[in-house]
Amino acid sequence: MKTPQAQQEAADDGASSPRRSGADGAAQGSRRWAAASGAVAAGAAVVVGELLAGLLSPSLSPVTAVGGVMIDAVPPGVKDWAIALFGTADKAVFLAGMLLVIAAVGALAGILEQRRRFAGAAVIAVFGLVGLAAVLTRAQMTPAAAVVPLAGALAGALLLGLLIRRLQEGASAGAAGTDYAARTATTAGRRTFLQVLATGAGATAVGGVVAAVWRGAAAGISTAREKLQLPAAVAEAPAIPAGAEVGLDGMQPLVTPNRDFYRIDTALIVPSLDPESWVLRVTGMVEQEVELNLAELLAKPLIERHVTIACVSNEVGGDLIGNARWLGWPVRELLALARPQSGADMVLSRSSDGWTAGTPLEVLTDQRDALLAVGMNGEPLPLEHGFPVRMIVPGLYGYVSATKWLTELRVTRFADDVGYWTPRGWSDRGPIKTSSRIDVPRTGRRVGAGTVMFGGVAWAQHTGIGKVELRVNRGPWQAARLAPGISLDTWYQWQLGIELTPGQYEVQVCATDLNGEPQVEERRPVAPDGATGFHTIRVDVNP
Repeated sequence: MKTPQAQQEAADDGASSPRRSGADGAAQGSRRWAAASGAVAAGAAVVVGELLAGLLSPSLSPVTAVGGVMIDAVPPGVKDWAIALFGTADKAVFLAGMLLVIAAVGALAGILEQRRRFAGAAVIAVFGLVGLAAVLTRAQMTPAAAVVPLAGALAGALLLGLLIRRLQEGASAGAAGTDYAARTATTAGRRTFLQVLATGAGATAVGGVVAAVWRGAAAGISTAREKLQLPAAVAEAPAIPAGAEVGLDGMQPLVTPNRDFYRIDTALIVPSLDPESWVLRVTGMVEQEVELNLAELLAKPLIERHVTIACVSNEVGGDLIGNARWLGWPVRELLALARPQSGADMVLSRSSDGWTAGTPLEVLTDQRDALLAVGMNGEPLPLEHGFPVRMIVPGLYGYVSATKWLTELRVTRFADDVGYWTPRGWSDRGPIKTSSRIDVPRTGRRVGAGTVMFGGVAWAQHTGIGKVELRVNRGPWQAARLAPGISLDTWYQWQLGIELTPGQYEVQVCATDLNGEPQVEERRPVAPDGATGFHTIRVDVNP
């Protein structure tokens, strides 16, 4: 039997427990609101930065600067994994991940600010300094761009302080006075806080939409592109031969539409280059440095050619490859004006965002159609494909040739300079490997018994395809019907009908170039100079 004192202590514990539980719940709720406040404040900092960048620094913002630094630091294997997993959506996924991290840091700042004044503001200040440090490392850095991350961080810190003060005022009001007065004050304080939070969140969301539209408009560059009139080519692209497109359902077009053309680069946002002020400089080991503006380039005798280009990250059977009709001026003509010096063997091309590619000088001065391209499939280059000028070099992977948003050609030597990807484990020279792909039917697709039509593409840019063969279940090779190619610099389509009875089959394809060299059968990864292996699919044949 409990003593009267023990009974009273038990009663006191029972009476106080609900109060403690309620206090704990209120504290947890308060922390959640503080975290939400921090996330909103961090979002506001990002939005203010993007809006100011659109006004002061269209080519560089804190988000793109930090993202660029992260991309530069990522090991090549991670980059290959991201491209293999997400394809051309890799940038959107990366940006979404960055925003989630920013929101998490903001939530932490809100909780810290609630515990100690200015602690959360200090976190956002560090956030701004990180943005500043990143901006200072980028090729597009200007004094105006350096101001942007600091202004964004200041706006975020001020909003965080305001939100947390309102949250604390509501809690303090509820702790004073009678129960009725406390509940009334708590309700009023919470309402005031929620109004301020909702206003901040709404303004951040609207600002985000405005920033996205503003940045997406590329500071008026889209309008400038639409107004640009391309001159007629002095030498039009050769006509596409009859029968070059086999016409099987499910096959990709022989000429890839601009909207479907793959895009792989390190730019988180599309660089904005004003065509009126764009200048290309030829520097380095030359007898005469040359500068060329867009009007001067468009006045040159431009030629038009179909050229297939491919990314070195294209896996066997992958789709990071496309064929387009390009309009441009031969690079060799520009280099001839500069007169490269003896001993030079490489041209380091530079993008407006600082990205570089090292291209062998010999392939830019021989008779292949390496172009300073201004047009793509009959229109000015799309913004995301290098407007106003990019390089197109038949026979080389893009990482050593296809510089977009081109601003400089530096004549140099492989012993003295390296392109962006070479120090990251990739070969300094990247000739495209002979390869082939089965497009029809798709792997794992069920088809009916009888004659099954297979079709696809094969490429050996600047060499040409001599034949394409298929084999079923590692049996004898069967020659496909090879459609005529547009030129040696484009891919070829092929097709073959094979009689198949019900069952499951493995089908492989192999291409041989016009020199009689078959593609490599051994399966190798994309690094360091392009994937090899036979594209293999599985086909299920129904009765």
